[in-house]
Amino acid sequence: MSGLFITLEGGDGSGKSTQIAFIREWCEERGREVVQTFEPGGTDFGKDIREIVLHSRGHITPRSEALLYAADRAHNIATIVRPALERGAVVLQDRYLDSSVAYQGAGRVLDATEIRDLSLWATEGLKPHVTILLDLDPAVSRDRLAAENKRFDRLESEALDFHRRVRESYLDIARAEPERFLVVDATLPREEIRDRIFERLGTLL
Repeated sequence: MSGLFITLEGGDGSGKSTQIAFIREWCEERGREVVQTFEPGGTDFGKDIREIVLHSRGHITPRSEALLYAADRAHNIATIVRPALERGAVVLQDRYLDSSVAYQGAGRVLDATEIRDLSLWATEGLKPHVTILLDLDPAVSRDRLAAENKRFDRLESEALDFHRRVRESYLDIARAEPERFLVVDATLPREEIRDRIFERLGTLL
């Protein structure tokens, strides 16, 4: 049985965690082993990087930030994702290389191609079988986070213009790779989002 690598992308507050829980249960009901991970911080090594990039005080230069995310990604793929795929598991991952292209590329105004190439080098070219993009207006995302009384991390605290660039970058990536992406309106009821995802994944399991 072949492994299946599924990534979920989208702004904070778009509902990725909820949909990952739905997908995990659905896959396990079909007899598949599921390995769940996330970026940054899905490994013990990555937890230290997560603390730096999301919660450290003081300025981090855009290139330094991009390299830290790439280091986290390289370790996560080598130690968690590839071994799981090789034994035929379904890997569900919250964020992957598209996040770096969107956040460090468009958000930080770095060269998107260079950021993508860095991630592909770090992961030895591993790309997801399918990427689910939960698309949400950044203003709505901010309202959702505020309603949860959530303390914003370094990226969540960026101005709306930053998050609008991120959203447009995500949509540009999805338009360029329609065979990999499923784009879903994140304002839809969560059950409707779930059903659209299951329809896409049903051809892959």
